[in-house]
Amino acid sequence: MSFIEYFYVPHSAYAYLGSSKFLEIAKAAKREIVHRPFNFEAVVAGSGSTPTRERTNEHRNYFFGREIQRWSEYRNAPVLEGMPSHHWNDVTQAACCIIAAQTLASADHLSHIFLEAHWRDNGDLADQALILELIKSAGLNPEEVMELANAPATRLQYEANTEEAISRSVFGSPTYFVDGDMFYGQDRLEMIERALIQPFRGKWPPN
Repeated sequence: MSFIEYFYVPHSAYAYLGSSKFLEIAKAAKREIVHRPFNFEAVVAGSGSTPTRERTNEHRNYFFGREIQRWSEYRNAPVLEGMPSHHWNDVTQAACCIIAAQTLASADHLSHIFLEAHWRDNGDLADQALILELIKSAGLNPEEVMELANAPATRLQYEANTEEAISRSVFGSPTYFVDGDMFYGQDRLEMIERALIQPFRGKWPPN
């Protein structure tokens, strides 16, 4: 296969922290990234996982506090202090813009810009004016991307991504598939780098 499948949501902290490294790895391996943004709440429910806001304070403080601080420093990916102000807003339109960008050209740069705007700059990815501004900064035509993002076919693709994520046992963001092998979390990027050169033994799913 000449691609890597990338299941994520455009306001994911860990997708942001790994974004630059992931783009570098894919480019070095000459692999196309197939962006598959999905509905996070539906995937969490479909996998039986606990929604973020229902996890214990101890869990949230560690995984969405200290771990983000450490990975931010390790990956040289600046983050704001605490959660972004608009983190719980609906990011469906932003996700559909990523799908549209991939249809028109490439979504790599726009995806990174969305993640960075949210986690570094406290941007609201539900704000259409900001979305248009970010699309332009990615070197794409804002009106063209937005028109396609609002098309029924794009929304259907978003829903298909969500259903496929559930059917393939995705339970969080980011999740990457290299030749069918699933890797969950940006902390697996070094393993992905190795898998692109030398696949790991065994198979996924196991049965």
